[in-house]
Amino acid sequence: MAERAEASFTEGDLSRHVLRLSGFMILGFLAMTLAQFIEAVYLGLVGTEALAAVTFTFPAVMALGAMTRGLTLGGAVRVARSMGVGEREAAAILTTHGLLLLLIFTVGCAALLAGFARPLFHLLGARGDVLELVAAYVRVWSIGFPLFGLSMAGTLFMRSIGDPVFPGYVITLGSVLQVAFGPFLIFGWAGVPALGVEGAAWAFVLARSVSFLLTVYWFARERMLRRSMKGLVASTRVILHVGIPAMATNVIEPLATAVITRLLAGLGTAVVAGFGVAARIEAVVFMVVIGISSSTAPLVGQNWGARRFDRVTGALAICYRYCLAWGAIAACVMWIGGFTFVALINDEPVVVATATTYLYIIPVTIGFIGMTNVANGAFNAMSKPLPALCLSVLRLFVFYVPLALLGSRYFGYTGVFVAMACTNVVVGVWARTWNARTIAREARRLAPA
Repeated sequence: MAERAEASFTEGDLSRHVLRLSGFMILGFLAMTLAQFIEAVYLGLVGTEALAAVTFTFPAVMALGAMTRGLTLGGAVRVARSMGVGEREAAAILTTHGLLLLLIFTVGCAALLAGFARPLFHLLGARGDVLELVAAYVRVWSIGFPLFGLSMAGTLFMRSIGDPVFPGYVITLGSVLQVAFGPFLIFGWAGVPALGVEGAAWAFVLARSVSFLLTVYWFARERMLRRSMKGLVASTRVILHVGIPAMATNVIEPLATAVITRLLAGLGTAVVAGFGVAARIEAVVFMVVIGISSSTAPLVGQNWGARRFDRVTGALAICYRYCLAWGAIAACVMWIGGFTFVALINDEPVVVATATTYLYIIPVTIGFIGMTNVANGAFNAMSKPLPALCLSVLRLFVFYVPLALLGSRYFGYTGVFVAMACTNVVVGVWARTWNARTIAREARRLAPA
């Protein structure tokens, strides 16, 4: 058996830990978003309605993924803190119980999504043939969601336990397979029936099944699962203390996407398709700051558990700098190549105009979104999820929705995108300031006399 993953983030160079934790996850996240981008290219060949149909699923798909990550985070941060003080058995018990809760949650959500697809997406603005395509896609996608959710949850636990490498392999392989399966199932290559939008969903199901099997292999190899359910109630209470607020925090972004989708639906199917194209292109560069911010929970969790407060603040400072630096790079890339990237997927004038406008406005704020994610991750790792929830609620209801409604009324989709950009900057700065003050106060309280 390979050497077991052990807690390792309480010692050594912080920049190296951030780069290792971030690097492999960026690899995985980039592969995942590139898979979504290539899927958009495939569906663009099928037609604008196919692109619009999958775009309508974004809010629901994002919400389920966000809630899954939030619930997982409730267990993962406590696992990191247990590993930080050398309590591997406690970490194994929490991991087992956390994955069991995730299984129950994802199966229940998949059943509800498949059962209520038509009324849900009708509410979001899908109509006619597009609504039929949405419902067909979601019915198949729901089959793979529990497997996808468990594999993604597994990668968070792996990182908290101390393995920054294997999670990147899990996500990357699943994404590569999704791209490989796509044309066979969408276009009917090699005698396979051409399934169109449903084929894209089946490619997701098959690829993420492989990711799930890899996840099972890792936990079996590391012997981090337990058969006994003793202490399940106590573990559930610990996990939900952070997990429920984290789920609510994470679901704010999909709600914002739902607001955008509903506002844009009134401007036409091509505008919705353009937003979907731009969102997938932006996601490729955005995944870098997601990778950086994802290093927060294991780094802060282990060092907070070990009372290494100096390393907590040092790690966060590094993460903030990396997010802002990458945000500037991403903005330049999108300003220079945005039009070309969009044209690769769809050349309908309205689609191109909508997508390029988005890519000229939003990417410049990516670094500030990363700052918010880093701060929220630190709050959760400290078992203080309420500030992150408050920031997310204020972001949506106090800043974004009012500004987006005004922007949509007077400036169309451009106003919606500007409202999003302004919100990202304000909340990013606020989150960093609030988190720094909280860490300083708690460090004084917990430091030995």
